[in-house]
Amino acid sequence: MWSPVMSTLAAEAARRFGDAIAVALPGAESLSFREIDARAGRCAGGLSQLGIAAGDRVVLHLANGWEWIVAYHALARIGAVVVPANIMLTGDEVGYMANDSGAKALIAPLDRAAKISRPSGAQAITPGGGDIDFADVLKGSYNDPASCEPADLFTIGYTSGTTGRPKGAMLSHGNVFASMALTATIHVRHRSDVVLSALPLPHVYGNIVMNAAFQSGMRLVVLPRFDAGEVMRLIAEEQVTLFEGVPTMYYQMLAHPDIATADLSSLTRCTVGGQTMPTAKMEAVVRRFNCPLLELWGMTEVAGPATSHSPFWPPRAGSIGLPFPGVEARIADLDQPKRNALRGEPGELMVRGPLVMRGYWNNEAATAQTIDADCWLATGDIAHMDEDGYIFVVDRKKDMIITAGYNVYPAELEQVVAMHPAVSMVAVAGVPDEEKGEIAKAFVVLHAGAKLSEGDLLDHCRKYIAAYKAPRLVAFVPDLPKTSTGKILRRSLREQSHN
Repeated sequence: MWSPVMSTLAAEAARRFGDAIAVALPGAESLSFREIDARAGRCAGGLSQLGIAAGDRVVLHLANGWEWIVAYHALARIGAVVVPANIMLTGDEVGYMANDSGAKALIAPLDRAAKISRPSGAQAITPGGGDIDFADVLKGSYNDPASCEPADLFTIGYTSGTTGRPKGAMLSHGNVFASMALTATIHVRHRSDVVLSALPLPHVYGNIVMNAAFQSGMRLVVLPRFDAGEVMRLIAEEQVTLFEGVPTMYYQMLAHPDIATADLSSLTRCTVGGQTMPTAKMEAVVRRFNCPLLELWGMTEVAGPATSHSPFWPPRAGSIGLPFPGVEARIADLDQPKRNALRGEPGELMVRGPLVMRGYWNNEAATAQTIDADCWLATGDIAHMDEDGYIFVVDRKKDMIITAGYNVYPAELEQVVAMHPAVSMVAVAGVPDEEKGEIAKAFVVLHAGAKLSEGDLLDHCRKYIAAYKAPRLVAFVPDLPKTSTGKILRRSLREQSHN
């Protein structure tokens, strides 16, 4: 029986699934569950010999690959606290995490480690050389999993910092285990599945994909970075049954020249999360991939997904589904947060239950602003709920545009713009306007060879939404700025327009 802690995950997977392939690395080696456990056990021994113990924070800053996976399970095994840092982050960003968390060690590429500030005495463990070579750490004595409790701190996941310095969300073993187990259950993940992911392993979405594979016995095909053509080739070659990604990944596959001939017949379902996705684009994915596209919702502060659809439920277009079992959700009135908004009316999505973080590391003020006395976590997402309890995210609260006193939600406009057959990707942001305060501007990427004028696109929008909501400006651009996890970065578009 699984223990509800992360320290035993690799060992339990080795016991249950043995020599079955756990991790497939295209162009490199594949490792079984037993081999991952053996390497993680020796790595845990090597880390212990360096003085890293339960409760110590360690920044894990490696690219997607077996080294990241082994180091993660090794740290879990000794009860250390993982501070995951996306390989796309700058040295200054990783240095902030290391110093803010008081990290005792940093596991990072040699060239990066030399440029990252860290606390006095913190050790740098680097694959391929340096003072402490990761290969030498892997020669440690095999360590059995430490005895951990579900309430013990397991990771400090730093937010993207879109409204200031990143905050470290403290996630317990129980938080991460619950998200992993509930995600696997709702999506019916099992040992006959092959899952393909190019999501960054340090991000909660990619992390839960990996963890759910270990719990369920799935074969995980890991890519270091997303490439639409390579993903479609591997779906056929590896007979992938489950692909997981963010909206931009699906946009790029739909726009790829090989999409018409790609063999996607092995897929039984896909998931999408990280950002709202226009219904028109979701429907295009379902038609071409010929399988359900399960929209999910989550955030760092809840350790991964907290709501989703099941492949066995009737699809409800535009919805992020229902809360996981044991997770409560409500829509708070925007003016009186203690009260619930009326059904169908927008308000702030609030969640409560076993996935909610313990708080922000060394930041009691931010914790108190986010989690109230009744343990409800304010997500910052504007949403509404239908009569059956299905949740529909309208937009991020901070992305709302106020034009002439009216609230306009960029995601609603993006849904309409994306319906035009010439549009490949779109993002809407507010730009200053002397008369109205702000107006909506659409930044549009067209399909290759497509032609569309600003006037024609605005006419299209006015057919589907009220005139005050419609974009007032359109910019046709070659691409859209994205975060290190592939989310479209509206903040950057706003800054460009303000300059």
